[in-house]
Amino acid sequence: MNDFLIIGGGIAGISAAARMSHLGRVTVLEAEAHLAHHASGRSAALYEPHYGLKPVVELSLASGEFFRAQDNVLSPRGLMILARAHETAQLRDEAAAMALDDLPMDEARAMVPILNDSITQAAYGNHAWDIDTDLLVQNFAREARGNGGQIVTNARVTAIRKTTSGWAVTTPAGEFEGRVLVNAAGAWVDQVAGLAGIAPLGFQPYRRSMARIPAPGGHDVSHWPMMFGVGELWYAKPDAGALIVSPAEEDPAEPHDAWADDMVLAEGLARYEEFVTEPVTRLISNWAGLRTFAPDRVLVIGPDARDPSFFWLAGQGGYGFQTSPAASLLAADLIGGRSPDLGADLVASLSPARFG
Repeated sequence: MNDFLIIGGGIAGISAAARMSHLGRVTVLEAEAHLAHHASGRSAALYEPHYGLKPVVELSLASGEFFRAQDNVLSPRGLMILARAHETAQLRDEAAAMALDDLPMDEARAMVPILNDSITQAAYGNHAWDIDTDLLVQNFAREARGNGGQIVTNARVTAIRKTTSGWAVTTPAGEFEGRVLVNAAGAWVDQVAGLAGIAPLGFQPYRRSMARIPAPGGHDVSHWPMMFGVGELWYAKPDAGALIVSPAEEDPAEPHDAWADDMVLAEGLARYEEFVTEPVTRLISNWAGLRTFAPDRVLVIGPDARDPSFFWLAGQGGYGFQTSPAASLLAADLIGGRSPDLGADLVASLSPARFG
């Protein structure tokens, strides 16, 4: 019998496993053949603690100390927002929200030489870092296993039933029992709740596509910042000597193994091309992931209002990696009966009880 049975081996589930492994016996059930297959494996992998709604920002800021204590998990990147003359007010609002400073255009072009003359304004902050997502996932997995935790892959959940001592979960890898069931199933969280007889909370997955393109103009892009167009209608980020460009779309989708839509990619790449001197002539690869949000677009962390042995760790949206240290610690504190370091207002804003 496990103390904690976690459904989902993405960043939410594996970070929770690491934290909860200090409290009791943990088993993680992952549907795919390896950890972080879906949204966690298709992340833009940026730690920008000022990005998101207020509760998300608070979680991200609270994660900073953990990230800085991890060897080689973070590396400097920086963030730049770009605007044209008619987008002045929007740039000002977004820069203020993300604590970015005005950046003269000559300095912006010194950083990114392909910016074209249509761009009249830029804002920049150096408080954005690349996350080595694979290293972070493996660090959490190593911690969980080091404390006796079990990680079971190829274990897609097919049935869940309540028992006298907790929960029994059926998978192709066998049946597993646990006192507390942690729902960290990403896009499938409402489906998992339904299997357990728990009322869904109304999570919605949204597709986001990405394309990897060769380094524009043969430039060394390794020190370029991540770039956004105002309104987040596209973004671009250096990655392994190439450039990742996303249309930053949010198209509602059913839970599935997502793939990029060719037309959406083409439209997003066209928006990116409006800002640069180098056209996109070919793609190296493309993919998509699902970013899953609660109705209010804030993470859900806490016991179900009707059955406290069912614990929600869901709705990470695009913020799963950058909030994972604080989110997983909060989950362990709540399950372990400890007083969280986070403020009471923040804890309440994340609780599933807010949905009634």
